[in-house]
Amino acid sequence: MNRMYILSVVLIVVAFNAVIGCKHSHSAALSQIKSVGIGISSSGGCSNRNNPRCTSLEQVRCNAIRCLKTLKKSSGCSITVTGGTETGHAGGTYSHSNGYKIDISLNSCINSYITKQFAYIGKRGDGASQYKASSGNVYAKEGNHWDIKFTASC
Repeated sequence: MNRMYILSVVLIVVAFNAVIGCKHSHSAALSQIKSVGIGISSSGGCSNRNNPRCTSLEQVRCNAIRCLKTLKKSSGCSITVTGGTETGHAGGTYSHSNGYKIDISLNSCINSYITKQFAYIGKRGDGASQYKASSGNVYAKEGNHWDIKFTASC
């Protein structure tokens, strides 16, 4: 009985770390997204996290990649990552640099999917329209891309 309790606690801690604490290297995250047909684009043609012209997935949270893959599968839409953990984004706890946020390019398929499947929750302080998935993840339409905050597990 005691061994089962200890095993249960260990499994819960492992699962918690996998969802909350796990982070990918750029190459691991890239492999994950490419495996489901998600593309990546960089205005600078690079992946250096310290260059704002690059698109980096270095230290992106495993959950953010898992949720992005879920979005791809459930929407059936073309998805291209245009922003990740590189410098140049706003700071904060649930920020790009902390691995919670990913930007994807706009297209009619994903725009329609997000605005029809998720609840409109109003405008952000910067005027971006926000939509919230039942999971709790928030999608904000900023100019030429969707800024997605993945704080809930997928």
